[in-house]
Amino acid sequence: MSRPIKHVVIVLLVCFTALFVQLNRIQFYGAQGLIDNPANTRTIQRDFNRPRGQIITRDDVVVAVSEPTPGGFFDAQRRYPQGDLYAHVAGYTSFTFGAQGVEREYNDALIGRTATQELSGLTDLLDGTNPIGNVRLTIRHDLQLLARDGLAGQRGSVVALDPATGEILAMYSNPTFDPNRIADNDGSLANEAWTELATAEDNPLLERTYREIFFPGSTFKVVTAAAGLDDDLVSMIAPEFVVVDSYLPPLTERPISNFGGSSCGGNLVELLVVSCNSGFAELGAEIVGPSAMIETAEGFGFNQTPPIDLPLPEASRFPSDFGALVSEGTPEIPAGVFENTPALAQSAIGQNDVSASPLQMALVAAAVVNGGRVPIPHVLAAVEDAESGRVVSDFDEGTWTTAMSAGTAELLTGAMVEVVERGTAQNLAIGGLTVGGKTGTAQLGTDPPRSHAWIIGFAGRPGERAEIAVAVLVEGQEGSSEQTGGRVAAPIARSILERFFQ
Repeated sequence: MSRPIKHVVIVLLVCFTALFVQLNRIQFYGAQGLIDNPANTRTIQRDFNRPRGQIITRDDVVVAVSEPTPGGFFDAQRRYPQGDLYAHVAGYTSFTFGAQGVEREYNDALIGRTATQELSGLTDLLDGTNPIGNVRLTIRHDLQLLARDGLAGQRGSVVALDPATGEILAMYSNPTFDPNRIADNDGSLANEAWTELATAEDNPLLERTYREIFFPGSTFKVVTAAAGLDDDLVSMIAPEFVVVDSYLPPLTERPISNFGGSSCGGNLVELLVVSCNSGFAELGAEIVGPSAMIETAEGFGFNQTPPIDLPLPEASRFPSDFGALVSEGTPEIPAGVFENTPALAQSAIGQNDVSASPLQMALVAAAVVNGGRVPIPHVLAAVEDAESGRVVSDFDEGTWTTAMSAGTAELLTGAMVEVVERGTAQNLAIGGLTVGGKTGTAQLGTDPPRSHAWIIGFAGRPGERAEIAVAVLVEGQEGSSEQTGGRVAAPIARSILERFFQ
């Protein structure tokens, strides 16, 4: 064999080996990733003409159903009777564009292809039935309607959940869309709807409750307080922070001011009641420090992908690098100061590079009243046999992560109740219930002043555990007052808490 031919053979063998390795890597290690990729419509196309179960709420409202289409190219048309109300939860299923939401996450259950259903199907073959499943959601229809009505066309999100089980009771964000248009069996109509929605400036296809992150503002002070308490660096009564109108972190000449130049201080409870920027910035920067702040934030779920049973959730973020310790021997700089201590001070009040989804902040409230444990959030209550109604499977509930000790959680529960009783969250108060909360305002700019209005909270019967936790975000409100969360977001949250107990 001549030398040139030998070189060609060697090159071809190397290429063949690389191709063989890559194909096997994809087949054995990358297959699930390809199946889960939203751009992959092959699975939905394969299953599209199969019988498909319903999606229903916990109170029996039909969210998705297949209607027969005699003489059509497909046997059925998927319909969403509630229009845009559940678009970001139920999602859609489309021959052209695949599936999203529950339609994607529980596709196998809806068409009867889970292992449990297929085993059941062996006996169903005798009577000619098909073991398709109905997916029952944890969501209450009345609470979902209140979430939509509360936002009343404003951009924003509402998440309500059971703090002990993680069951999501309401999950709605605006802008939203009508999934019937994308799911239309007429490909030209579906394409027209998709193009319109995908190019819309306000991105209505985005599930903002769990796939978008925002500055959490002062609602994050609950996390900072937990960090100080859990490491025994502060108590509810000590230290007493000096009453000032601003705090100047080490290594910067830019102070962190309280709203409107107001002055505040006192113990940790007082800082929470009035949402004192200066006190919490000092607490995070000079008492808690970066390690405990990072550890506690991640204990709440920051910097981790939340394990919700919906596609592609976004991880909330807390900075994890505040630089090295400043060199010793600098008398004018306090001990323990890091290079990015100014950034740490901002982060401690929910600014700088801190960002969180509304789902994450609802889980923060849940952890406070769940003994410090963050539950696994989920929208599935059960998969039920479509013929008999019997439960085929349900969600395996549990704890996602532990944010703080039970003792710290109890202290914060009491402090958040005081925020409602005499602080910035008084608009969340409900007679006959024990209600706790924390407002927040995330400033977006000053010309003109705009801010995100936040509130997180919980409610329960006196002397009993809180049964519901909630987070409400109303985006881009005019003004930048710390009261904005209490004025704009609290009434929405209160309406949901009230309705839950009726």
